[in-house]
Amino acid sequence: MKSSPFVGIAGNIGVGKTTFTQIVGERLDWTPYFESVIDNPYLDDFYHDMDRWSFNLQIYFLHHRFKTHVAMINSSKGTIQDRTIYEDVEIFAQNLFDIGKMSKRDWENYIGLFSIMSSFLKTPDLIIYLKASTDTLITRINKRERDFESGIDPGYLHQLNILYGKWIPAIKNIPVYTIDTNNFNIFEDHQMLDQIIENIQSYL
Repeated sequence: MKSSPFVGIAGNIGVGKTTFTQIVGERLDWTPYFESVIDNPYLDDFYHDMDRWSFNLQIYFLHHRFKTHVAMINSSKGTIQDRTIYEDVEIFAQNLFDIGKMSKRDWENYIGLFSIMSSFLKTPDLIIYLKASTDTLITRINKRERDFESGIDPGYLHQLNILYGKWIPAIKNIPVYTIDTNNFNIFEDHQMLDQIIENIQSYL
């Protein structure tokens, strides 16, 4: 295994990326980098008015993810990232544009900015895709009881899952390890977690 790998965790809202990042980071002695969610100044506004706040939210995520990505590739030890920068454009911004929540003008501006920023970045050594059904995502979201997620539309999550289903098979330049998490409890299924850790090491 590489001495200082760079691993990105991909997956829909509520799939368990943050917990997975924390636990795998501890097991492999990697530095975890987490998505800005609780301290995100746009999320609550976004869920109440997607048309108004979609562009602001995506620019915030892009800025935060780019800063994290740069820190990771300059690290001297292994790193693991809670959501990759590529999902911002391939999944979330794309979906907002597709469903009419982001204007063509904002979408083109965002794409141009992403293209320039991403050209300076090293690609991850591995992307781990955590997969779950929309019903599983809704159950997990409800359990964590975040106020700004209380009215999240299942149809919105389902559309994101569709985009993940298109994007993941299309990735050619980065190894991808897909984990079906529908029946996986990371706190209880110790044997499966051990196997996942072994698989990650094998990919690297």
